[in-house]
Amino acid sequence: MTTRYKKIISIVIKAGVVLFAFWFIYDKLSSNQNLRSFEKILSKIPLVEVLLVMGFVFFLMFLNWGLEALKWKKLISRVEKITTWRAIESVFCGLTWAVFTPNRLGEYGGRVFFLSPKRRVIGVVAMAVGNIGQMVLTNIFGAIALCFFIYRFSNLDYRLFYALLILSVMFCLFFITFYFNIKWLNGILLSMKFTRKYKKFYSILARYQKKELFKILLFCLARYTVFSTQYFVLFYWLIPEIHYFDILMMVSILFFVQSTLPSLDLFDIGVRSVTASYFFSSVTDQDVAVIACTASIWLINIIIPAILGSYFVIKLNFFGNTRND
Repeated sequence: MTTRYKKIISIVIKAGVVLFAFWFIYDKLSSNQNLRSFEKILSKIPLVEVLLVMGFVFFLMFLNWGLEALKWKKLISRVEKITTWRAIESVFCGLTWAVFTPNRLGEYGGRVFFLSPKRRVIGVVAMAVGNIGQMVLTNIFGAIALCFFIYRFSNLDYRLFYALLILSVMFCLFFITFYFNIKWLNGILLSMKFTRKYKKFYSILARYQKKELFKILLFCLARYTVFSTQYFVLFYWLIPEIHYFDILMMVSILFFVQSTLPSLDLFDIGVRSVTASYFFSSVTDQDVAVIACTASIWLINIIIPAILGSYFVIKLNFFGNTRND
């Protein structure tokens, strides 16, 4: 394929991704009543207070994705050395691709295209390790929060509750053990004939040592703390009668349920809203405020970064290892 045709194909793909993402975003935002509810709630609060609180939540959004960029840089360091800024570019670019693809699969493609071509498949595997680390924490905190929820708001027989506790402990131990022994997955894949020929792509799994996996998990924990804080700040600000412990419990359950369901980022707001409304109904009757808070976090954490990432999509080079065509 000649350089000219490569450039044309690259331009068409990039334009298609950006236009498709913007159309999806516009279509969803223009029909989102929850964001209008949030706007009405804010209209009753002093402007200075709104600017301070929302400014802090916006700052946490950038901190969240900044931590993800550092985690990505660490994950890929065994494959290819990239700068922190390049890691940030790739993360935001991936968010634009993720917004219209099921289960955020496009995020893998959008991110690894910032690597040199021969390392992109390996980059997908490295990124999966980081996502597994995030999933481990989401499941562990979610399982703990769910046990507290059932204990407080369900009349479950104590024998069943103890059985649930044992299952929850086993569930958490399984995820921790699996994560810190991710190299086992490499061994399993090597044991199967039809996957053995692709070992050069997934052999990176065997390179991650427990110490390195622990550092990656710390990045995951930092991110979990940041986006939990976003929810906590908004809920505690707009529905102050909810006890802070209840907010943390409900938010952990929200993340947990969300992670177990197949989703599309743009329509994920429906899953978040229904889940938040159901669980928060146990501690507050401010259903509109709950759904509005959830919708605003979705806008700040998903939609705005996807819009910002469209700039980095334009800088992609699908056929080379530089950013510009």
